[in-house]
Amino acid sequence: MNFFLNIKEAMQSLSANKLRSLLTILGIVIGVASVIALLSLGESAGDSITGEIESIGTNVIYILSGNNNEDVSNPKDLTLRDAQALADSTRTSEIAYVAPVFTGSAEITHADRSAAIQILGITPDYQFVQNITMQEGEFINAAHVEGRSAVVVLGPSRAQQLLGRSTGVVGNTVRIGGYPYRIVGVTEAKGGSAFNNPDNNVYIPISTAQARLPRSGAPDRVQYILASMVNTDRADLAIRQIREVLRRTHRIPPRSPDDFTLLNQQDFLAVAATITNIMTIFLGGIGAISLLVGGIGIMNIMLVSVTERTREIGLRKALGARKADILIQFLTESVLLSLFGGMIGIALGWGISTAVSQIATRSGTPLVIAVTLDSVLLATLFSAAVGVFFGYYPANRAANLAPVEALRYE
Repeated sequence: MNFFLNIKEAMQSLSANKLRSLLTILGIVIGVASVIALLSLGESAGDSITGEIESIGTNVIYILSGNNNEDVSNPKDLTLRDAQALADSTRTSEIAYVAPVFTGSAEITHADRSAAIQILGITPDYQFVQNITMQEGEFINAAHVEGRSAVVVLGPSRAQQLLGRSTGVVGNTVRIGGYPYRIVGVTEAKGGSAFNNPDNNVYIPISTAQARLPRSGAPDRVQYILASMVNTDRADLAIRQIREVLRRTHRIPPRSPDDFTLLNQQDFLAVAATITNIMTIFLGGIGAISLLVGGIGIMNIMLVSVTERTREIGLRKALGARKADILIQFLTESVLLSLFGGMIGIALGWGISTAVSQIATRSGTPLVIAVTLDSVLLATLFSAAVGVFFGYYPANRAANLAPVEALRYE
């Protein structure tokens, strides 16, 4: 039977039961739209998380206290002495800057506005490690640290929250934990998510933070240390140099495990990639389930169609139609149902993704959802496969009908 004749007969058969065909297509539409929208959401979320990690800096090594991978007895805190050893050692040639960070929670207020936030006690090198540029004023300098000065640098979003503006605020005073601090600078806007937005940060000298913010442990204890590398291509060497210096300052015996943890950006990216891949597969699986439900609907309708057209099948066979002709005829109908649903589903999935992206943008979430060609091709091919898979049994059943029995069917 001619291919185009098959298409024509299939279209005539489907148009004879418009409402039934439309309802069958609807299941495929919902399934394909779900696959496209959910896969796009998963991939976009992964890109957003990766972008946030990369924005931290491509050459930064995080030094944390403790070692979750080893059983370490009495691990030592990280201290300013450790940071000084890393900065001064001749063995850390691959390290450009070292920035210890002391963190503590406190309430920051100005006039009738206040916020309970985390305060970062830092040294001047923090600016270079994190590539911070100033919108106005200056960053924390060595004189501020040595003199335990009551000065503060605000991110632009935090300045806007507290003072109602992010420019022209240098010289104003805010109170942190009840103490007055003079604003000496506002950083340039970088943007970010709610979990990692440097525009909301508040910086004070590390010496002032250790004296005024709640603390525990050693007097010069810090929560973590940041180290920037001279060359990211030699990250392994930089990590090895840091480990050697810290093991010496912590007096760790040769065969004992480290009592600290070193992480670079690749570690964070690897973890993020694993999480987002799992999330994308999970979301795609949910969409695939709805597409399978649509396929079951196609099988159901095609079985009904075979039953209704039993006499027609018998007549065709009596006039010389082969088993393959009947099989292809019904398979063509099921595949057309699936493909029509797939095309409409692609448009609907695209619309859903666009709507979600606009909603995310308006809510301040940096999530740009873009429909990728991979997700469109996957949904299209999967919908066609569903049509073939779920249409084969009804088509095969029709092809195997005995002509005499089919003609006698009432």
